[in-house]
Amino acid sequence: MTEQEGTTAVAEPRTDTVPAPAKELPWITIVLNDPVNLMSYVEYVFREYFGYSRARAHRLMLEVHERGRSRVSTGTREQMEADVQAMHGYGLWAECRPADTDGEAGGERGGGQ
Repeated sequence: MTEQEGTTAVAEPRTDTVPAPAKELPWITIVLNDPVNLMSYVEYVFREYFGYSRARAHRLMLEVHERGRSRVSTGTREQMEADVQAMHGYGLWAECRPADTDGEAGGERGGGQ
């Protein structure tokens, strides 16, 4: 009996066809208007938590007030869930969702402009 008789050939997996992991899609945090918080407080929260400039925080606060909502940060789902929890901790209404479901203007997470 030769060395090859009675053996089974096993094909090596092709590494060039293994798909790359899907890039994580960005998520957004949206702050919603509420009947309780003052505009000045909402602006303060945006400056305090996100580190936004007075002008940027004011613009985002006006979006919340006039449009009923504003996208205030963009990042990974985990980051946005943390931002939502922080907004709730400040007493603001907020939610997170995939970025492709909302065309609102807003901020990049931590971009204190």
